[in-house]
Amino acid sequence: MSSNVYELLKAMYKAFNARDIDTILAVMHPEVIWPNGWEGGYMYGHQGVRDYWTRQWAAIDPRVDPIDFNTNDAGVIVVRVHQVVRDKEGTTLSDSMVEHLYQLENGLIKSMEIKKA
Repeated sequence: MSSNVYELLKAMYKAFNARDIDTILAVMHPEVIWPNGWEGGYMYGHQGVRDYWTRQWAAIDPRVDPIDFNTNDAGVIVVRVHQVVRDKEGTTLSDSMVEHLYQLENGLIKSMEIKKA
């Protein structure tokens, strides 16, 4: 996978931590399939992701920082991230390492999965 894709993903994580939904949606396929790591299940399409993150950010304060990027034999991009979730008062609810597995289509994020590291 080209380093350009890794740079795009780094920028996406930065935008997520800044709560910049529009920047993130710009790199997602219109029919993206996105995991709902907070409530369970999946979100579909840009509006589904927007609604999910709007609800999530109103209730909790997640931060994800990419540690490293790889591409597996199936062409899936694997990003190991440090994830810290705090409540709105700043109390840490979780602090863990997870993997985000991305599939792209036409240069856009088509799907993502979350896996415990």
